[in-house]
Amino acid sequence: MTETTKDRPWLFRTYAGHSTAKASNALYRSNLAKGQTGLSVAFDLPTQTGYDSDHELSRGEVGKVGVPVAHLGDMRTLFDQIPLEQMNTSMTINAPAPWLLALYIAVAEEQGADISKLQGTVQNDIIKEYLSRGTYICPPKPSLRMITDVAAYTREHLPKWNPMNVCSYHLQEAGATPEQELAFALATATAVLDDLTTKVAPEHFPDMVGRISFFVNAGIRFVTEMCKMRAFVELWDEICRDRYGVEDAKYRRFRYGVQVNSLGLTEQQPENNVYRILIEMLAVTLSKNARARAVQLPAWNEALGLPRPWDQQWSLRMQQILAYETDLLEYEDLFDGNPAVSARVEDLKANARTELAQIDALGGAVAAIDYMKSRLVESNSERIVGVETGETVVVGVNRWTQGEPSPLTAGEDAIMVVDPAVEADQIARLNAWRAERDADAVQHALKALREAAATGANIMPPSIAAAKAGVTTGEWGDVMRNVFGQYRGPTGVSKNPSNRTEGLDDIRAAVDAVAARLGRRPKFLVGKPGLDGHSNGAEQIAARARDCGMEIHYEGIRLTPAEIVAAAREGNVDIVGLSILSGSHIPLMESLMAEMRAAGLTHVPVVVGGIIPEDDARRLQAMGVAKVYTPKDFELNRIMFDIVGLIGPEPVAAE
Repeated sequence: MTETTKDRPWLFRTYAGHSTAKASNALYRSNLAKGQTGLSVAFDLPTQTGYDSDHELSRGEVGKVGVPVAHLGDMRTLFDQIPLEQMNTSMTINAPAPWLLALYIAVAEEQGADISKLQGTVQNDIIKEYLSRGTYICPPKPSLRMITDVAAYTREHLPKWNPMNVCSYHLQEAGATPEQELAFALATATAVLDDLTTKVAPEHFPDMVGRISFFVNAGIRFVTEMCKMRAFVELWDEICRDRYGVEDAKYRRFRYGVQVNSLGLTEQQPENNVYRILIEMLAVTLSKNARARAVQLPAWNEALGLPRPWDQQWSLRMQQILAYETDLLEYEDLFDGNPAVSARVEDLKANARTELAQIDALGGAVAAIDYMKSRLVESNSERIVGVETGETVVVGVNRWTQGEPSPLTAGEDAIMVVDPAVEADQIARLNAWRAERDADAVQHALKALREAAATGANIMPPSIAAAKAGVTTGEWGDVMRNVFGQYRGPTGVSKNPSNRTEGLDDIRAAVDAVAARLGRRPKFLVGKPGLDGHSNGAEQIAARARDCGMEIHYEGIRLTPAEIVAAAREGNVDIVGLSILSGSHIPLMESLMAEMRAAGLTHVPVVVGGIIPEDDARRLQAMGVAKVYTPKDFELNRIMFDIVGLIGPEPVAAE
């Protein structure tokens, strides 16, 4: 095959954004100059949850896991000197998707772009937020309504835009099996399309089906993952044809982007992550009939902290070498007719159909959120047990753990650290923005937004008007919260112990001894301060402690330090365990430990888990934190023994 007949490569993306809009803009332009062909914007947690940077819950979170975008000025800076009419931009934004798309449209118009030529995607999959990521704002039904509002608006005004990106990526991160990932994602897509039938004329509906895209995960079992992608292609074609009557095959194509698995990246021997990332990429590129449209790869050191530009460049070079140095793109599908592949695909499809039937029986994805959440917690627990027992081999973690220190992690600059001054700078610019805008125009825009939300009108036009008037992200979010209410997602952790017994007898005996001394079961409060909604680890700790015989107070996500301390005092708990994965552990724990002292609870031990560098772990312990756990601490039973030991054989007098 000649060079001119090669397939075009997928879009090369790097998920990026940090600190400020100005710093992120410089990173984007640098990455584009290195050969990146599309943008994938990471927003910080306040932006993702519809809060301004100066909100109480935003403390410590500003600019940590992405870029803060509080208003039109931030979005303008973010895309300075990047012509949006020529760009393909993916925005990982869910609950506030109408708002961030409104800001994007407003900036594009300022640039003089033809809006109908804009290309890109808003993730906009709120159902998986209830299941895994936790960046929801409103209850499911109004959230679904806003998803389809965006879709209906883009059909008319942004015909090249993907208004809904069904995101199974985080389902696998939360423990989903391949069958669950298939079923839960497809159930989400059908929930959206069912609602969209009420907003789009029948003659336009097939085109809207064709604009639905997916964002998937590819794990280390790359043969199964490749078969999963072929199953996705075939099941989606089946659903579009049989459920929605879409006859034209071009509208039934399964279009997806991918970020390969971050869950399996290890803190131990992190250089091995380079091989993992490359192998996982093969799952979504080898099979032409199920090849990704866009690929973004995590960096090798994400289990340690924020990757540097060099780390992101390394991941980009992996893609470029596969696409341009190998002959992969010169061949038709390599697996058509392979009996082993065909059998595995059929098996995955059959099991996914069984799950889909169960979800349909419960009333669809929106009604089945509690069921799907509990299934994810169960399957994630099974995954962890496999690693703990060694049945699932993880090189450098539970086998071949001895090795040379990695030279890649040496030095103070091995990971990127966000300057603590960023938050104060962002808040100062936010206050200046509020002071300089037309207050009357803002109030008029907010009134129109409230009316649209309350009456059922499409939320996009008043959101765009609000963006142009100078409304902030928090103000837009407050309107949605006030009209639709706030939501507390299911935890997926039952109060009843599971039937699991292996390896727990000694821990249960230790818990029973503490219970005998206390005259009751020991009480363990588990929660997540700040805006980080990745609750998988906290759920597994709560479930294991429950199975060991402790009384669990799982407070869930998005809590202020004051709320956690109040729950500890009211529940008379014996120990507090907190999970913080956003990098905001220092400011959040400073606040929490001060609240604990003020409440007279210094006798209650506090343990913290997260992606926490060693220097930060020492700082936390200096604050009074009893134990710090990081991704290398995968043996939950050992953590349980630590917790029992911290509660202690004898009572500790309060100060």
